[in-house]
Amino acid sequence: MSTNFIEPLEQFAASVLDQIADVVTGPASTLRDGTEHRGVELPRDLYAHQTAQTEWWYYTGHMQTSSGRRFGFELVFFQRRTDLDRFGVVPLRLIANPLYLAHFALTDESRQSFRYEHRKSTGGVFDLPAHASEKKYYLRLGDWTVREMEGAHVLRATLGDDLIFEVKLKSEKPPVLNGHEQRGVSFKDEGEASRYFSFTRFRAEGRITWHGLTEDFTGSAWMDREFGTWRTTENQKGWDWFSIQLSTGAEVMVYHIRNAQGGPSPFSSGTYVDASGAWTHLKREDFVLEAKGNWRSPHTEAVYPSGWRLRVPRFGVDVTVTPVMQDQELDTRGTTMIVYWEGACSVHGRHGNEEVEGRAYVELVGYDRSHEQPSLSAFLFGSSLERQWRSIFG
Repeated sequence: MSTNFIEPLEQFAASVLDQIADVVTGPASTLRDGTEHRGVELPRDLYAHQTAQTEWWYYTGHMQTSSGRRFGFELVFFQRRTDLDRFGVVPLRLIANPLYLAHFALTDESRQSFRYEHRKSTGGVFDLPAHASEKKYYLRLGDWTVREMEGAHVLRATLGDDLIFEVKLKSEKPPVLNGHEQRGVSFKDEGEASRYFSFTRFRAEGRITWHGLTEDFTGSAWMDREFGTWRTTENQKGWDWFSIQLSTGAEVMVYHIRNAQGGPSPFSSGTYVDASGAWTHLKREDFVLEAKGNWRSPHTEAVYPSGWRLRVPRFGVDVTVTPVMQDQELDTRGTTMIVYWEGACSVHGRHGNEEVEGRAYVELVGYDRSHEQPSLSAFLFGSSLERQWRSIFG
């Protein structure tokens, strides 16, 4: 069928569905009110926002149980306003607005195993109960929760019916305002920015139940909080993000935003935090990040960098970052519509005149490009079910 014939039909269908959405949900908001570059305000900006298109609360950590078992975790909650989103001709706000999503992954370093689950909710009657409070720090999606209690962040998540994870996090340093002029405004491209702050060193205490055995654990965690409305451009084809905790008491966060040519955008940046908690913004030219190898996913065939050298000459940091296991890939096409690698890593090298060790989490987004052709069936029913359908019907 001629493209000249199909395009007018698609435009007509999109127009009709937009009009229906306006009636059912109200007119779409631009989600921009002139405050997009306003600095972070705490504690208010720890809570949810009604006008942010995208916001997330991102926890990662490195734990050791009372029996000596090591594991890493990732727990992240998302809230997405869908006024500007669509699947082809279908405005997503007809399905949900806002949309609640969450990922939980556990890297069992001692047994070299990796498990994860991801969830979404429209907040409807038949969905998992979900909430992101604008009045206090409280997030929920089903039985996964984050809340603030007596100054601590309390997290709970499960995997299947055989793993329960509960942890209490107490920050050992004040929150760090990342980005431009240290106000928490993080530019992704010219005029396009999020608000971004981090808790770079939590002391963690908790309990984990797996395979019927409950153990206490302790460790160290990190939290990233980001929110706003920003436009994705050709200069944002993905990112490589690193959160590093060093045995000297310092932390380093850096990221490369990859441009259309696969190189680092000039808007790549980071933050260095010293042992006392004082932080310094890092511009793109302040650090050197080099991949030393790669890994091909047996699940998606995506090829990711694997193993890195990071140098921050200004602060005497020269370290190697190595995944504790290769396969830490998450296929979340049924929720956030992407495939990405997020993994626990070990750190070795030098910080000033000292030999240093540490732990890190690394996030690699955009090496799988399936999100460029999002599938409504994968989003509604999950990518595994979609693959089954394709195998049956071609």
